[in-house]
Amino acid sequence: MNTAFKAATSQYKQIPAAKSHSQQVARLYRKSLKLLNAWIIDRNLFNQEATLLREEFNKHASLPADSAKTSYLMEQAQEKLVTYAHPDKYIVPWMPGGSLFMRNPALPLEVCYPEGFPEGVHQKEYINIDMSPVVEGEKPIVLVDSATKSFAFEN
Repeated sequence: MNTAFKAATSQYKQIPAAKSHSQQVARLYRKSLKLLNAWIIDRNLFNQEATLLREEFNKHASLPADSAKTSYLMEQAQEKLVTYAHPDKYIVPWMPGGSLFMRNPALPLEVCYPEGFPEGVHQKEYINIDMSPVVEGEKPIVLVDSATKSFAFEN
């Protein structure tokens, strides 16, 4: 590439900053807690296991960030996360794929007031699942991928 092209692309190409060691450890701990929550339903048992997990993290807190042992422990922890990943991860109940999603949808106002809306009652506006308003005249279809527990909109 010539220098002019490199100069032009450097304005747009953003290289993500490397995460500090403390950020990596904090994210690893958070992922570990989420994984623990996916496997343990009982809150008391979860609290006991979370305490043991925290003790494990605190045990190695005094290690220097650039030591070989720290790198080894981080790699082992990442491998453990992959090994113990839950095949059917927890979903917030009211999101697509959750147990409460559209369980009891509200009745349309046209059903409640077949002769017309009385004064003071306004027709409800439609909102998307991400709480953004629906564009007038469009009703998006929500596609839920039950394998990855994600959703997408199709207009």
